[in-house]
Parts: sequence; structure tokens; C-alpha cells
Amino acid sequence: MNPFVIVPREFAFFQAAQRLKKWTGDITTESDFIVADDFERSVDAHKKNVAFRFEGKSTTYAQFDARASRFANWAMAQGLKPGDCIALFMENRPDYVAAWAGFAKAGLVTALINHNLEGEALAHCVNIAGAKLIVTGADQDGSIRGAMSLIVGAPPVWTLGGKLGADLDGALEAFSEKRPPRSVRAGMTGASLCLYVYTSGTTGLPKAAKLTQARTRGMMRSFIAPCQITPKDKVYITLPLYHGTGGLCGIGQALMTGATAIVRRKFSASAFWDDAVNEKATAIVYIGELCRYLLNSPPHPKERAHRIRTGFGNGLRPEVWQAFLDRFNIPHLCEFYGSTEGNVSFLNFDGKVGAAGRIPGWLKSQFANIAFVKFDIETEQPVRGPDGFLLPAGVDEAGEALGLIGTDVRHRFEGYNDEKATEKKLLRDVFTKGDLWFRTGDLMRKDKQGYIYFVDRIGDTYRWKGENVSTNEVGEALSRVDWVKTANVYGVHIPGTDGKAGMAALTVEDGADLGGLYASLAARLPSYAVPIFIRVQPEAETTGTFKYRKVELVAEGFDPDKVTDPLWMLDPEEARYVPMTQGRYDRLVSGGFKF
Repeated sequence: MNPFVIVPREFAFFQAAQRLKKWTGDITTESDFIVADDFERSVDAHKKNVAFRFEGKSTTYAQFDARASRFANWAMAQGLKPGDCIALFMENRPDYVAAWAGFAKAGLVTALINHNLEGEALAHCVNIAGAKLIVTGADQDGSIRGAMSLIVGAPPVWTLGGKLGADLDGALEAFSEKRPPRSVRAGMTGASLCLYVYTSGTTGLPKAAKLTQARTRGMMRSFIAPCQITPKDKVYITLPLYHGTGGLCGIGQALMTGATAIVRRKFSASAFWDDAVNEKATAIVYIGELCRYLLNSPPHPKERAHRIRTGFGNGLRPEVWQAFLDRFNIPHLCEFYGSTEGNVSFLNFDGKVGAAGRIPGWLKSQFANIAFVKFDIETEQPVRGPDGFLLPAGVDEAGEALGLIGTDVRHRFEGYNDEKATEKKLLRDVFTKGDLWFRTGDLMRKDKQGYIYFVDRIGDTYRWKGENVSTNEVGEALSRVDWVKTANVYGVHIPGTDGKAGMAALTVEDGADLGGLYASLAARLPSYAVPIFIRVQPEAETTGTFKYRKVELVAEGFDPDKVTDPLWMLDPEEARYVPMTQGRYDRLVSGGFKF
């Protein structure tokens, strides 16, 4: 490129990068300006604006702040001190945000727990956070009842609308709407802990990722500039608020700018366009699966009558991307790559279909903290050269993405509330003796123009229905079934779907009841983690080191022409496993089953 000529694409990229810097450039770990201050500054600037639209009702910024302050004053009255943790286990609603924003005013840490969890997984999430209190919503009575005997210390339960626990709605009425004095948070900085957000781990149980005040502020501001959000925008959020994408990035995009967050309890393809039009949405937050659902839905009379001009999210597959934009007349989407806890992230500023982001040559020095290294799929380890250091992946070669760990906001890795889980994400002596890098666990590739493309997830976790599924978690649930001897779980791709569906290769005792297996698994696993396919093997296939072989099984998949072992599939209409026949296979690959 001529150094004296800036082509339009590069200039647009430069402008976008400058806008992003404007919103996030002042965030540091040393600053004493933290998340609660961000919320309160935005409220003071936009008091009369509508902060939330939820089920036909409006909440202004002033009302939101008053509610958050009640939560803060109530929590302090319970004897909680800055740094103590409250577990928030509740469905989507404005009070979800008001609760953790209020707890942040009091200097407390909030554990944002997946409201679909039950039993051991739910108890584990509360226990590893060391929660002193549990706050639930109207729909969590059964889950809490089933997990309480496993929760250490039996912390008090307070509920907003439920029957199990003390009445929090009533209790809040007794507390002031005035903000707690800022001195309550004295001594806290950007390095102080703000939230726990949970990710799936190889142990089969969720890991509690630590989000500092600075990291939370950064996530809440990251998509304001790429989508050019203003106070006039209305951001439609159907993703769960316990996830970083919807609950932090989406909520922040709205509430840090004076815009409106349109919150729905859960995503509905049939209601999406009615909501978007009726609520006058101008922006959306998505995951790839959401876009695929909408694209596969029958035509809707309002699907092009909306005002949506932009959106952000991740996991949008190339074959869905352009078709989604064209059919629904949406001018701009900002695809991104990143994890809640990691230090590697990309933004697709210019809308290049299929790309998760870009590192242009003239910005290469600013991305020196990111590397793509050669990876051995069989050993599931990066490849080291004769000198003992890792080998960089070539242009268009899939390699594991790594992030250099440093002390500033951009390069930090706070880890998990589990030292062993943290250690598994670290890689030492990568390019020089003593350097320390974060392992993303993802294979990615970079082309000649610097565009970055996601290739696949490494190891024992696959993604289905927008959720990370641990093969170990599924294997453990299968192992509790009396007649299952061994269970080898992996992900396989179904044509026309995003992510990978679960499949389990089992060895079983005589008298195995495959038809009744679904009921057993549904009682132990979230719905998205229940395998779609079952393969019954005479013997488990292992490597020389007694690891289950998966590469060959994944390649064979669920095609009855390739697999001689008995195959079963979950029939979503009958809610049970049925034998895989050629007719069912043909219907499946043509999109005839809706999972």
C-alpha cells in the first residue's frame, strides 16, 4: 500500500477504532471510577429517558437508579460488606440489572447464575462464589428447593415474586431510594472484583470467571462505538442477562448512552418481529443461533417493516450472514470474537461476511499480544519447534489463538475461582523464556488481508443452542444410568444448524432401555446438553494412553451408511430416542426436525 494514500476501507477502519478508543480509552485498573459510578453518571445525564421497556411497561433512568439504590441499601442492612458476594439467580427482567447494579453501589460482588441450572450444577455455582445470600425470581422455586441441601452454609434466600424464600419485594419498600454515599466504595479501583460470570469447564461443572470493575466497564462500552449508539436508540435484547453478550455488552450499550433496553424474558422467533416493530427497536443483540432461527422461520408480515439499523453478536455462520441481512433488510451487523474471561478479542468493523474481526498490517504492532500457533488436533496441544518454542501458524492456517498476559486492562487474565481451572488456561515459554499466554481453546485463521476467521473449538466443549456444553458433564450424567458402562461424548454438525449437536457413543449392559434414556437425561441436564444422537458400540475405542477416540467418531457422525453400530436419535416431537432409520436420516439432513 502506498504510505501516502489511505484507501476508503482503511480510513473507515481507522475511524471506527478511534470511536472505540473514545469510549474505552479511559478505563484502567488503577482508576477509582468504577461500574457504579458509570451507572450513576449515565443516570444523571439521562434521568427522564426510558431505560427499559419490558412487557409493555417503561422504566426511566431515574426509576432504575432509585430501584438499584433500594437494592444497595437493603443489602448493606443485611450486614454485607464490600467484597462480599450475592448469588443472583433470576429470569430476565429490569430488576435483574437493577439488583446487580445496586449491589455494585454497595461494593458487593454479584454471581450471575444461569437460571436454567438445577441440582449439583446450581449448588456448585453458589458454592464456588462463596455467596452470602441468594436472590431469586418468580420462576426459580423448584430449582432452589432441589439444590438447597447441596449448598454450603445454607445462605438465606430472598425472592422477587417466588414462594420459596423471604419476600424481597416487600423488604425493599422499607429502604431508601437515595444512593448510598460513594464513601461506601472507598478504596475500590478498576482492579477490584465486580462480577462472577460462569463458563463451562472440562470438569463438567461451570467455572466462575472473575470480572473486575475495569473489565466490566469495558464490556459494557465495547459496542457503543461500532454500532454508533445514541440516546435515541432502542436496543432489543432477547439473550439471557446472565451471559456477558446480552447482560453486560447489550445492557451497557443501552444504559451507558441514554438509550433504551427492550428486554424480553426469552427469545421467541414467532414474536421477534412483532416486538421489534411495536417497540420501535433500532438495534439488536444476537448469537448465530438466533439469526438462524429467524431465517428458518416462515415469512412474517413485519420482518422488513422494522427500524433496526444495526446489531452486534457472535457465532454468525457465513451461510446465514448475508441471507439474514438481505431477507430482513438490516444494514449493519458487528460480529465479534471474545470470551468473558479471556484477553483475546476482535471486532468486525466493516461487515466482512464470515470474519470475526481484522488485524490490518498498519495496526499489527497494536495486536502484538495476540498470536496464532500451529496446533496438533490429535494431541490437542500447540506444536513446539526444535528450540522448544511454539511455531506461528501460517496465512490461512488454522491455529490456536493465544493472548499475551500483562497487567493493563487489555492484557489481563483474572482467572477463575478455581486455581486448577486457571492453570489449564495458561501457556508458558511460548516465544521467549518466561513469557505467559492465555489459551483461548479456539482454532482460528488469518488471511492475507488480516481478516480473522473462527474455525473450531478445541477439546471437550462444543456449542449448541448458544450454550457451551461440556462433554464431561454429559458423560457424567450418562454414567449415572444403571445400564451404561462407558460414555464417549462429542459434537457433530447437523446441516442447516449452528454449532454442534451432542452425540454419545455408549457401551451398555444387557437390557438397556434406549427408548427411556431421554427421561433420565432430561432430569440431570439442561435441555441444550441432552445428546441428540446415541451410538451403541460393542467396545469403547481408546488410544494407547486410554483416551477415548473421537476423531473417527466425529467423521462418521450419525450417517447410517457410514456407521454399522446401532444408531438412535432424539425425536423432538415424541421426546424420546428412536432408532435412526434412513427415512429419519433423510428428513433430518433436509431440515425436517426442529430441535
